[in-house]
Amino acid sequence: MSDTTTESSQIPLNVNADLTVSVDGGTAEVSSTGDRLFVTFPSILPAVNALRGLPSDPDSADTVAAVLSRTDLTTEVRVHDRTVAVIGSKANPGTLSEALSADPIEVRLGGVIGAVTRELSDAVERVRQLVR
Repeated sequence: MSDTTTESSQIPLNVNADLTVSVDGGTAEVSSTGDRLFVTFPSILPAVNALRGLPSDPDSADTVAAVLSRTDLTTEVRVHDRTVAVIGSKANPGTLSEALSADPIEVRLGGVIGAVTRELSDAVERVRQLVR
């Protein structure tokens, strides 16, 4: 016997995307693997600007997470090829997300540190190129 409550509340989607979007003057690449969407920013500043442009209503993240979970989709936000945040059906918010009041968004400290390290490394390299 099937569970009609679960079946009627879940509407699994598969998404195929490969596009570039403009967000507050910066760009982000959007791609997917069917049930996982990747929003990739080339550096931290466009990602932060996009975050600032989101609704500040505390319920908006809950609404997005609920829609993604209901459709069995997960979105990863990436900066410098590092996953810094995950929201949706496969997100696992933990202590860091709770401390940052980011729940239901899973904030990945390793990804944030990796992205910041890469950003600093790129800045140092640009300075080196200028002084040569």
